[in-house]
Parts: sequence; C-alpha cells; structure tokens
Amino acid sequence: VQLVESGGGLVQPGGSLRLSCVVSGSIFSDYSMSWYRRPPGKQRDLVATITSSGSTIYYADSLKGRFTISRDNARNTLYLQMNNLKPEDTAVYYCVAPGGPGRPDYWGQGTQVTVSS
Repeated sequence: VQLVESGGGLVQPGGSLRLSCVVSGSIFSDYSMSWYRRPPGKQRDLVATITSSGSTIYYADSLKGRFTISRDNARNTLYLQMNNLKPEDTAVYYCVAPGGPGRPDYWGQGTQVTVSS
C-alpha cells in the first residue's frame, strides 16, 4: 500500500490549503482514512477521520469549523481542506490508512504545511 500526499506549502495566516493523498495498492473504498499532523517539536496528533463511505467524520475539537476531510473513492484520493490557517497549524501532515488486524497502519511520507507571514 502506498500513500502519497501533496498540496502542502507556505501560506500566510488566514489563508487556505487543500491537501491530497492518493492511495494505491489497496481497495481504497473499503477503509476509513485519517489525517494526522506533527507540529515541530511536538507529538503526532489526529486531525480527522472519515469512514469508507464518507458518512461519518471525526474532527479534533480544536479544528472543527476550519478543516474539512473528504474523499473521492473513484479517484482513490483523500482530501483535507484547511481554511483560516493559523501559525499553530504549522506541521507535517500525514495521510494514514489502517493496516488491518494485528498490522501497523500505513503512513504517507508527509507534506509540510507552514503558516507564517
């Protein structure tokens, strides 16, 4: 299973970015998918999770209203729309797929998001 994130970059506070994650090597539509992030010098945190059909979504409380997770099962692609970005959103963002019973999850290589003026 391969996960390839893109869409990160440098953005000013208040700006927006849309991250994408293309998944190959598995049946994408069968799995819940998640975004995590690791701010500099901090632990990795869950950003959002979306079920296989997209019918159920979880967000970290601090991100509700600014971030939107979505998926296109026909394109094997996961998205994260990030609006009204703040400096504290600066982090490496990772796309994660479940590894199955007894197996580690699959992680992408990450995409850097930097929010700075």
